[in-house]
Amino acid sequence: MKIIEQLGRLIALAEKMGYEIRHENLGGVGGGLCEFGGRRCLFIDLSLNSVEQLEQLRDALSRDPSLPTGRLPSVVLQDLGLPFAATSVPG
Repeated sequence: MKIIEQLGRLIALAEKMGYEIRHENLGGVGGGLCEFGGRRCLFIDLSLNSVEQLEQLRDALSRDPSLPTGRLPSVVLQDLGLPFAATSVPG
């Protein structure tokens, strides 16, 4: 259940960052962030298991320079696999 909760938090973060979330069967060869026509999209590959989807989300979001790391709850920083300071937002 923890993986599903982490996926949910990271998807919610991506939506707050302005990404349209697309769940597509990409055969394990795609996914991640994409921008076209002024729209920011995050593709989640449905052919991957939940752990692989989580890794895909972590990788994509942590590469985005607009990631608001200073304003994220510590639990979300953990979901992203990022270090967090004692001054992180609790949660």
